[in-house]
Amino acid sequence: MWTAILDIHARAHYGRGVAGTAESLSTSPGPVPPTVRSASTGVNVTLRILDLLAARGALGLADLARELGVAKSTAHRVCAVLVERAWAVRDADGRYYLGVRALRLGSLATELPIVVAFRTVAADFLSTLDETIALAVLDGDESLYLAIEETSQPVRYITHVGSKTPAFASASGRVVLSSLPPAMVDSLFAGRPLITPTGRRLGGMAELGDLLDRVRRNGYAENWEETARGLYAASVPIVNGAGTTLAALTTLVPLSRATTERHAAIVAQLQAAGAKLSELAAWIPAFSFRRP
Repeated sequence: MWTAILDIHARAHYGRGVAGTAESLSTSPGPVPPTVRSASTGVNVTLRILDLLAARGALGLADLARELGVAKSTAHRVCAVLVERAWAVRDADGRYYLGVRALRLGSLATELPIVVAFRTVAADFLSTLDETIALAVLDGDESLYLAIEETSQPVRYITHVGSKTPAFASASGRVVLSSLPPAMVDSLFAGRPLITPTGRRLGGMAELGDLLDRVRRNGYAENWEETARGLYAASVPIVNGAGTTLAALTTLVPLSRATTERHAAIVAQLQAAGAKLSELAAWIPAFSFRRP
């Protein structure tokens, strides 16, 4: 339900192409030494643990091992190193949290050029409409908030930098997904039940494809109560000079203020802000937060 301030924290593959050369076609690589394979596995588990703690908050050792599909002994060894190096903290109940070093690294997101440019655009948007505005990117099959500027109004949707929503369900996720080849979208969602955080079940990939087609036609995405009850969201793409979608600019508005009279103004102001941010970000090369 919506209260004076609604506090909802959303909790909710990219295949790398390798270009072959004449040499690579004619020469078979030798076997990977066991020590290299072991180190690679350890790094992968370490990064996945940090990713889980960032996305889910406090987790116990059994939860981490189950999510990662590794032995508890493996998870324990990695977590012990993370705690020793201050990348993680273990509480009295045996649950792990992100440590000060991980939090310090995350704080650098505020210095990303696209986030710096976002603040300029957000200030103008807030002065005109006074509605929450956020910058999101695709992180695997989820939409991740990189930056947020909140409305001053007491009734608002409260989220935080680093929170995620399913990309197929959120306006920001659909904007970025609409820029991807259909085969890539299929690789992310085909064969999975597509159920939004508020319980609406999409009619499979066919309905998702229709929704993304609509985003391409309109140039923006809208979401009515699919990620949170009582919430309207609209999102536009942020595109660099090469035509690559870098991120999504999203506004989060309670339904009580997303009236028929205000709807057109909200979309128009968001599109203007998106065009300005795209101009400021034209020089930024493509980047991704897609996970293996």
